[in-house]
Amino acid sequence: MSDPTKRLRRPALWTAGAVLLLALPFYLDRFWLQAGLFAMAAAIGAIGLNLLTGATGQLSMGHAFFLAVGAYGYCVLAGDPAGGLTGLNLPSWLAAVLAVALAGVAGGLFSPISGRLQGAYLGIATLALIFIGQHVLFNAHDLTGGFNGRDVPPLSLFGVTFDESELLVADVPFGSAEKLWYVALLALAGCALFARGVLRGRPGRAMNAIRDHRIAAGVMGVPVARYRAGVFVLSSMYAGLAGVLLALVFQRTVPEYFGMILSLEYLAMIVIGGLGSVAGAVVGAVFVSLLPQLLTRYSDALPLVSAPGTGGVAPGEASRYLYGAAVVAVVLFLPGGLVRPALRRKTTTPGE
Repeated sequence: MSDPTKRLRRPALWTAGAVLLLALPFYLDRFWLQAGLFAMAAAIGAIGLNLLTGATGQLSMGHAFFLAVGAYGYCVLAGDPAGGLTGLNLPSWLAAVLAVALAGVAGGLFSPISGRLQGAYLGIATLALIFIGQHVLFNAHDLTGGFNGRDVPPLSLFGVTFDESELLVADVPFGSAEKLWYVALLALAGCALFARGVLRGRPGRAMNAIRDHRIAAGVMGVPVARYRAGVFVLSSMYAGLAGVLLALVFQRTVPEYFGMILSLEYLAMIVIGGLGSVAGAVVGAVFVSLLPQLLTRYSDALPLVSAPGTGGVAPGEASRYLYGAAVVAVVLFLPGGLVRPALRRKTTTPGE
């Protein structure tokens, strides 16, 4: 039998965590708020990739392509047609929704391939998306601004513009980071709950069956190709939303960011946190996205780490070494990821 005190303790912990997250913009400075925003955007993208790779077993190395579709799609849809750049000047909230849908359409166009390939073959096919995307981003100057990128229009929602104009809340000036914090928090909570519902329902069982044995799943009546294609579209939409949030936080999109390294970082997130787990995707995203920012901020106090061009190891390089080592350590000693031991303790009852 379960301990009634544990049943009471869990909602209390969730409530305390929610209150803490809601209160953070009143106390944290801009660096920590931006770091948290990057982590939440990365967590949304990682949840989508975990649905695809962790739950369904489809290896994707092109996740950065769909982040770019979301980020640049928002810029084009919400941007002004000025300075030689294409812009439709749509309301920013509508542009954000359409950018996520556009990423889903891009995933849908690729889904016939994803529904038929598997393993390394699918990974190579999705890797081609990165090269195609980079070529388009650097050369379609009217849409992307080329090498220098383009500015990101601020989001406007319910009469609030999420830019640097200050908004006083309880005598605390809220800039773009403070205001975007609540948008990102709401988006992450919604995406996590939806993914959790998918994984715990019939679609999740079908996805796991496809991952474990595709042929057996088909024999049991699971429409394998349809599920694989559908999950690819859903994962692409998660990536598109993450791309929109990243664009709003960066306030400028740069093609170089959406390259192969970003896709590899997302794979590292889900491996470190735990394949097939929503909590694992969030934990891995926080670890991978915060590490380079923390190394950059505290590079003066760390051995061997220094600012780029000063003789030591650059923070970005050091962070890749560290989470690369973390991937190896997780694969060797924690095959289920960082969250798996906690989940195992949670599901184990006394007497087992």
